[in-house]
Amino acid sequence: MIRVLLADDHHLVREALALLLDTVDGIEVVADVGRGDEAVARALAERPDVAVLDIDMPGLDGLSAAERLAAELPGCRVVIVTGHGRPGNLRRAMAAGVRGFLGKDASGSRLAEVIEQVHAGARYIDPQLAADALAAEECPLTPRELDALRAASDGSPVSRIARALSLSEGTVRNYLSSAVTKLDAANRHAAVQAAQDRGWL
Repeated sequence: MIRVLLADDHHLVREALALLLDTVDGIEVVADVGRGDEAVARALAERPDVAVLDIDMPGLDGLSAAERLAAELPGCRVVIVTGHGRPGNLRRAMAAGVRGFLGKDASGSRLAEVIEQVHAGARYIDPQLAADALAAEECPLTPRELDALRAASDGSPVSRIARALSLSEGTVRNYLSSAVTKLDAANRHAAVQAAQDRGWL
């Protein structure tokens, strides 16, 4: 029996997926949650075989949740199901060890097949998303510049970002300034938006 955790902030979507997967022989939904931070907490408690995560969730986005699960529960395979299949998201998902990545336009039976595949050790990436990722521009930002932009995305002041990242305020300003320059943005808020639009955050 493959034990599955579902995380999607749309209750109707989550309920429909749970009902559908419960009809598949060999798959059991052991938890469903609407927030990324809840997904990590429930996964650590329930220890599912596969976690199916949406990207856009409150508390913690699905990609950040996947990174946490890779570090704290490496035996749990992660499948991302998203309506935002931007190439940058796919690259970040692969870096986080995500084993499956498909769009929300996929059929329920396809999702069940992907869950079975990743549980067996295989990897599945939607072919169109993979092609888009190969054709997309590389992210010019360093990991620390991305960290600074991510921390700035909620409008936090430099002092709070510095505390969150354990950096000096001057270093944070340098990272943000560099990101603004590289993205040819008017300010850090525009840089955050540009990076999000490209799927880098």
